[in-house]
Amino acid sequence: MAYLTDYQYFDNGGVSPVTANQGSYQYVPILDIVRNYILNFTGQDQLVDNVKTNIVRFHAKQAIKELNYDSLRAIKAVEITINSSLKMILPQDYVDFVRVSTLSAGGNLTPMTENHSLATVASYLLNSSDELTFDGSGNVLFGTDKTVNMAGGSNDNESSNSYSIGTKASIDPSVVRSGPRFHINRNAGVIDFSSTMEGSTIVLEYITDGMEGGDDSLIKVNKFFEKYVYAYITYEILDAKFGVPAVHVEHARKKRRALRANAKIRMSNIHPSDLITRSST
Repeated sequence: MAYLTDYQYFDNGGVSPVTANQGSYQYVPILDIVRNYILNFTGQDQLVDNVKTNIVRFHAKQAIKELNYDSLRAIKAVEITINSSLKMILPQDYVDFVRVSTLSAGGNLTPMTENHSLATVASYLLNSSDELTFDGSGNVLFGTDKTVNMAGGSNDNESSNSYSIGTKASIDPSVVRSGPRFHINRNAGVIDFSSTMEGSTIVLEYITDGMEGGDDSLIKVNKFFEKYVYAYITYEILDAKFGVPAVHVEHARKKRRALRANAKIRMSNIHPSDLITRSST
């Protein structure tokens, strides 16, 4: 990564957006990691003597994903006003939620409770003889997904806690006894909200995979973990390569583990709130 002048760092050289480089120096772009690895860790005098750039990039991405899931816990936040569908589509880089909250007019967040009693189930598509139906390739066909109340109750009338995906009554108000709740339908990629939530503003805080929608120019990792990423790449390449002595693979594995542990110790001195990247859509 090229060094920036103060003018470039604080005002992006006068180019909009002027905030583009602010805070960037704590990170290493993945494109720099790939170039640095090929220049410094491959060659005739190295364990990794010949490797394609796309292989290095693949393993670098995998390393960053693993870090975001665990050590870095990269967190984003999005804000949305719930419309009549009572659904929120999960972000493209969503991995798991941290918190779902209502946002008041005064800017205060009130955490919501997940409704664990609901479960999404797939229903087989039957013909007029109540027999399974299949497509041209022999795969069984499914009908409309349903969300059912696992806590019990009838599913045959409107007073039940079951509903079809796509209907307005995403969660029956009778289920909500301690304020509005939400249910994450991972198969459909949406969050369902109770009928009382229409018009409410919601903030979803979630763990991201850090892949920035597939734009490699935006993917980066904290500098504390730069050496770990290099070690991760080396281990994965050696482990998959035929004929590499087991002692070299084991050494690479131990080095990867040690560098990750060392980086986590360093990161422990950073307050978790400093790692939360907030954005709104």
